[in-house]
Amino acid sequence: MGARKPDPNRLDVAALATEGASLGGQWAAAELPRWLAMQSPPMDVEPEPVHWQVRGEQRRVGGLPPQIWLRLHVTTTAWPTCQRCLQSFNQPLEVDQALRFVDGDAQAEALDSDSEDDVLALTPTLDLRSLVEDELLLAWPIVPRHPQCSLPPHRAVDDGSAGAAPFAALASLKPRAQGR
Repeated sequence: MGARKPDPNRLDVAALATEGASLGGQWAAAELPRWLAMQSPPMDVEPEPVHWQVRGEQRRVGGLPPQIWLRLHVTTTAWPTCQRCLQSFNQPLEVDQALRFVDGDAQAEALDSDSEDDVLALTPTLDLRSLVEDELLLAWPIVPRHPQCSLPPHRAVDDGSAGAAPFAALASLKPRAQGR
């Protein structure tokens, strides 16, 4: 890494790990098109920038050569649509992920299923912006809803007749059998 500042769009992960260096910054939501497409902020609100930080590490396990790791930390505010009331709301979002880099896609695929951390193939350069965007999309809530949003009110059915009304209306539409 030395005197030249690393380019997060063409990051040399091996060099970052060898030096134990860190890198950080922020991107406007508009610079992450897939992330921006997920947002539904109110008309007068601009989506918050995405703040990110990475740190390269080499970890030794037994007598094996050092493993290359990248520690990724991302924070921002997401603007999902509540699936209960269909109103947008803001929700803090944080990603703290350890990523292990190995030689080749086959080794990454074999090790990824057995590891709590993500395992990726080491490439000469890494597009950190795409990686950050991928991690944000994975962190998106599966069923977004307001913390204070409650279930819609239910009408109490005291004698069972109110629940039968829709079925009675459907029965009236059914053609009557001849001869009954």
